[in-house]
Amino acid sequence: MGASVALGPPRYIRETKLKTSKPGVVTGLAWTPTGGEILHIEALRYPGKGSILLTGQIGDVMKESAQAALSLVKSRVRELGIDADAFKDADIHIHVPAGAVPQRRPVRRRCACSPPSLRSSATGPVRSDVAMTGEITLRGLVLPIGGLKEKTLAAQRARRRNRHYPETKRKRSARRAG
Repeated sequence: MGASVALGPPRYIRETKLKTSKPGVVTGLAWTPTGGEILHIEALRYPGKGSILLTGQIGDVMKESAQAALSLVKSRVRELGIDADAFKDADIHIHVPAGAVPQRRPVRRRCACSPPSLRSSATGPVRSDVAMTGEITLRGLVLPIGGLKEKTLAAQRARRRNRHYPETKRKRSARRAG
């Protein structure tokens, strides 16, 4: 009797490295109570009136981050090498698939992946070995993160060798030693 038969089917399936890079898809790193996980953030641009649709396993904080990301990208199209009209008559759909994290526990998802996925939807694929984390502000700053160890291990499991973390990396603890 195999281990999978004795233990039952897996409760969730971890996302792994995409076999091919596709425009609009980037790999984010998330902290969960059971360790770090990767998640693929997908952005699709299509003809429309400039609205944004957010679907998948996205909490309120990540919805706000995605909307801020769209504003940031639109304000910096020239800097980012994007055609000035790329978002003019386009709707944006940002999706985070459900398979990335265990469903029974909450996940802290504040991800700076939306701007790169939005840019990628207009300019082409992001390298498949890249993973990133952090919350972005309207000014383009990436805020400090928590769960660095767990996120780094998740990136290693997924063979993401090129990792992008905020320069300040970790949040400072409110408690002081001694």
